[in-house]
Amino acid sequence: MKHIRNFCIIAHIDHGKSTLADRLLDATQTVTAREQQAQLLDNMDLERERGITIKSHAIQMEYTYKGEQYILNLIDTPGHVDFSYEVSRSIAACEGALLIVDAAQSIQAQTISNLYLALENDLEIIPVLNKVDLPSAKPEEVSDDIVDLLGCKLEEIIPASGKTGFGVDKILEAIIERIPPPKGSPEEPLQALIFDSVYNPFRGIEVIFRVVNGSISKGQKIKFMATCKEYFADEIGTLKLNQVPKQTIGTGDVGYLISGIKEAREVKVGDTITDAKTPTTNMIEGFENVKPMVFAGIYPVDTEDYEELRNSMEKLQLNDASLVFTAESSAALGFGFRCGFLGMLHMEIIQERLEREFNMTVITTVPNVSYYAYTKKDPEAQLIVNNPSDLPEPSKLDRVEEPYIKATIITKSEFVGQVMSLCIDKRGIITNQSYLTTERVELTFDMPLAEIVFDFYDRLKTVSKGYASFDYHPIGMRKSKLVRLDVLLNGNNVDALSALIHEDNAYNIGKKMCEKLKELIPRQQFDIPIQAAIGAKIIARETIKALRKDVTAKCYGGDISRKRKLLEKQKAGKKRMRQVGNVEIPQQAFMAVLKLND
Repeated sequence: MKHIRNFCIIAHIDHGKSTLADRLLDATQTVTAREQQAQLLDNMDLERERGITIKSHAIQMEYTYKGEQYILNLIDTPGHVDFSYEVSRSIAACEGALLIVDAAQSIQAQTISNLYLALENDLEIIPVLNKVDLPSAKPEEVSDDIVDLLGCKLEEIIPASGKTGFGVDKILEAIIERIPPPKGSPEEPLQALIFDSVYNPFRGIEVIFRVVNGSISKGQKIKFMATCKEYFADEIGTLKLNQVPKQTIGTGDVGYLISGIKEAREVKVGDTITDAKTPTTNMIEGFENVKPMVFAGIYPVDTEDYEELRNSMEKLQLNDASLVFTAESSAALGFGFRCGFLGMLHMEIIQERLEREFNMTVITTVPNVSYYAYTKKDPEAQLIVNNPSDLPEPSKLDRVEEPYIKATIITKSEFVGQVMSLCIDKRGIITNQSYLTTERVELTFDMPLAEIVFDFYDRLKTVSKGYASFDYHPIGMRKSKLVRLDVLLNGNNVDALSALIHEDNAYNIGKKMCEKLKELIPRQQFDIPIQAAIGAKIIARETIKALRKDVTAKCYGGDISRKRKLLEKQKAGKKRMRQVGNVEIPQQAFMAVLKLND
């Protein structure tokens, strides 16, 4: 056990985690020259295309240091704020963390929030200053920032470059010297923490775990404590680039388990694996359930695909434990699911993965957050409103509360004005402003979560020319003046386009929605009125004009009454058509509602 080290890599998005992980794999000769490629651990097409890590990956390396052989288990983690749940699970399985800071970009908001996660779990932090070979690097300044943040000594910071491989041997040395070996007792009953799971279409569900106490052997009968299900360990092993089967995995080590589990619900990330004959009495603590921030409906384009979509979502949930969904139905779209996501990027990724990995074409409704509503009849009873259609009528409503977040934005001092005005537009209240250095400012706002759901992050990047980093955490519910904005097409309410909006913005948003829909909905043989309404009051209207056939073309000359007769007949036909006509809404109309500010 004293030769095992478990560590993860934490950093802000784009600070070079995956590249540095590649260099560590090269230095320990875990991969051959033939297997080598950039972003080696990011094995999803989506990750490579976007250059981001979506999923945490575990890999084992062997390294000889001072004549002794060490086993290093690396868990590469995502950097984006939407995947912080992945980071929290990886941290729970480690004793140490490499904190990577880009020498050109300095400390960002996400670096700080991931660092606090690691410190809460008492991890040993090794600061690494990456990209020191860049011409724009400012190693002295950034080193001072790290010292201020961590309270470490200047000589503890390791300068490195993921591109050239400079400093990698120093990092490996620090991992062995500074990170403590795993604690645990090989004599106690088996106790292992599940921190990830992967769906394999041929072999069922692969569980990735870390042994805390005892050991696990091939063929052993094991039990999952949260679900109380029992299985046989058909195959166990360690994770190199490919899986390496082993007979036993001892205390402190990380490995995978295949036991032919077919049901997605049976594997819960954060669950404890124990021996079925002599089970341990205490479960491993410290795992919280994921709290989704953004909710949206996902519906199959063809209603018959509903069951197939359910299976796809369950398999996807294995690869991404932070996805939460329940079944719901909509008058406009039929049966589908109400899904909870950690943020907009997370929602986009889930939608792309459903299309790519499971060939499912889906319609996503307007994202929103959860509200609490209280009625006049019973002002104490709390109604949870996940869908705008659940909101009681304005006449019965006493008050509505919406979730607020504490947002931390770090930006250059020259962009403070623009960032502040953006946040105030979004109903933010500034609570603190502190200068980290003369150039960098940390702004803290209390904001409604609903305002950052749509396009806040994109607009923040625009006003700060990409120099702002953003992080947030929930601070509870606050009373707010909210109204339900409904969209009526041809007099029918389209529930998928309804939204809960602050009273002050309702008129503007209603008007913009009608204009946007007028551009996107194709013209029909009859006039289509598009209306935005609050309760029974119409606040905006646009009309899509009918495509008109020239019925009088065959009348040349002659009496006007002949023309009038044909036109009247056409008018009656249009009226009848409008009563039975059905307006198809294209998918981009649902998504366009989100981009009203463009």
